[in-house]
Amino acid sequence: MLISKMAAEGGGKEMNEIKTQFTTREGVYKLLTHSEYSRPNRVPFNSQGSNPVKVSFVNVNDQSGNGDRICFNVGRELYFYIYKGVRKAADLSKPIDKRIYKGTQPTCHDFNHLTATAESVSLLVGFSAGQVQLIDPIKKETSKLFNEERLIDKSRVTCVKWVPGSESLFLVSHASGNMYLYNVEHTCGTTAPHYQLLKQGENYSVHTCKSKSTRNPLLKWTVGEGALNEFAFSPDGKFLACVSQDGFLRVFNFDAVELHGTMKSYFGGLLCVCWSPDGKYIVAGGEDDLVTVWSFLDCRVIARGHGHKSWVSVVAFDHYTTSVEESDPMEFSGSDEDFQDPMIHFGRDRANSTQSRLSKRNSTDSRPVSVTYRFGSVGQDTQLCLWDLTEDILFPHLPLSRTRTHTNVMNATSPPAGATIITNTSSNTTNGNNSGANTPGINSLSTTLPRSNSLPHSAGTTTATANNTNKAGSGGGIGSGIMDSAIATGVSKFATLSLHDRKERHHEKDHKRNHSMGHISSKSSDKLNLLTKTKTDPAKTLGTLLCPRMEDVPLLEPLICKKIAHERLTVLIFLEDCLVTACQEGFICTWARPGKVGLLSSQNQASSPSGTVV
Repeated sequence: MLISKMAAEGGGKEMNEIKTQFTTREGVYKLLTHSEYSRPNRVPFNSQGSNPVKVSFVNVNDQSGNGDRICFNVGRELYFYIYKGVRKAADLSKPIDKRIYKGTQPTCHDFNHLTATAESVSLLVGFSAGQVQLIDPIKKETSKLFNEERLIDKSRVTCVKWVPGSESLFLVSHASGNMYLYNVEHTCGTTAPHYQLLKQGENYSVHTCKSKSTRNPLLKWTVGEGALNEFAFSPDGKFLACVSQDGFLRVFNFDAVELHGTMKSYFGGLLCVCWSPDGKYIVAGGEDDLVTVWSFLDCRVIARGHGHKSWVSVVAFDHYTTSVEESDPMEFSGSDEDFQDPMIHFGRDRANSTQSRLSKRNSTDSRPVSVTYRFGSVGQDTQLCLWDLTEDILFPHLPLSRTRTHTNVMNATSPPAGATIITNTSSNTTNGNNSGANTPGINSLSTTLPRSNSLPHSAGTTTATANNTNKAGSGGGIGSGIMDSAIATGVSKFATLSLHDRKERHHEKDHKRNHSMGHISSKSSDKLNLLTKTKTDPAKTLGTLLCPRMEDVPLLEPLICKKIAHERLTVLIFLEDCLVTACQEGFICTWARPGKVGLLSSQNQASSPSGTVV
């Protein structure tokens, strides 16, 4: 096949062709046409008015060695298949389970990986009318329905996830802007719940459910304004990142119910969020067509990426391509305990080795490791973008490693002598027991930061969104809630909800509110539960740490930016042998990693009915 090499910005007929392969530094990624999953008839779905197609994976560890299972929703339908990936062609005639719903549509779903076996899996499914269903697609059972009478929340479920490390707790977000913590063992009651305030902070509040006997929901979070579009737990399960229609990323200490930090989109709502494998960085995307990289340690934006031409719908880190190269022998400061990452594994042996080395960040008197974080994004422009986040962005004040070859720096300048950029690398704050994690370690933002990219571009490159400063959101502040005696008592009362041993107590801190969170008109809201908010001038946010100007942070360009579908893309998942994408037509595509095409290519791809040329 002929591979046409394109820059991120191109034009002409080539831009409208659907790509079936692309090349990165690792090699060629190839679309496996026989590994495509969809409805059994393979007819494109008419997606008008339908909820986004979503995909969930689980491994049931069966004896056959083919334990991967896939679940996806298309319109009113929900499918559960054996996922054969790069090994064998998909057999759509034999779904393990198929369900068709009336009066409502599936919007999202999540497997419990702790309890999954070859005989049973626990799958949560959220719906457009607000309910959440717990089903077992292997046993073909429906065990429970939560919020059945819509007494808890009447709005669409936007995201549902099992709480990491728990067999029974799960979290659900809604278009109302509320999140609810449930326990599968408890009922929802026959009347609307009554709530008692547990904690309140900058544009968020958390309530407990008042009742004589324990019932769902255990906790109710009201976060920001408008829909809470997505949330993601940190790799260690201790922190929760939420993105909302008001354009804010809010990161919470989940167990302590404290706000760790915030970020504001350039304009418009934020739609998606993900964590780096080591929990040190968060990437968010949304209606400003950008991907924004936020430092968990410093609570600030460290880079933006421009490549999409419409809203960004999914961002995800590639745990298997993230790499670390040590250029020189290094001496690490701190004790051994500082480098013990209590995180879940994010891959096999190679990935675990990467995680270990990511956690061992050098001190300021040693040379930096050569770090490359790979993440991807897909959007409503039908394009897939891959990005590399390298140490010239992560450590702009340190000399570049000799071994780094992945990123070109154009017109890069060092920060002024007066600027202080603190990476706080001698300790691992993802352990959650570092009180410093709640205080941003940045004193001032450099006025000139390197404009870096994965593909060379001229200094004059700009993004169209830079001209839309009048759409920027409103002002806000970063703060952590005060732990007074009443709240401490409340947290203690609900300590059984925590998944982590509390070996330390959070110290009382002064609560400084420098700004009020801004108000942007929401698309939907729960009027009964909205907090009183103060409107502020939108111009007060732009140019602050919450939302730096475009010229104040490095601008990334994608490694690749390819049109891979006819309809908007809604799924991007990185697996060990492949990456998986899906579009609103209901087609789930498998892209083999370089060298991973295997038997499927030799046995089946040769018989492809039509030749595909990129």
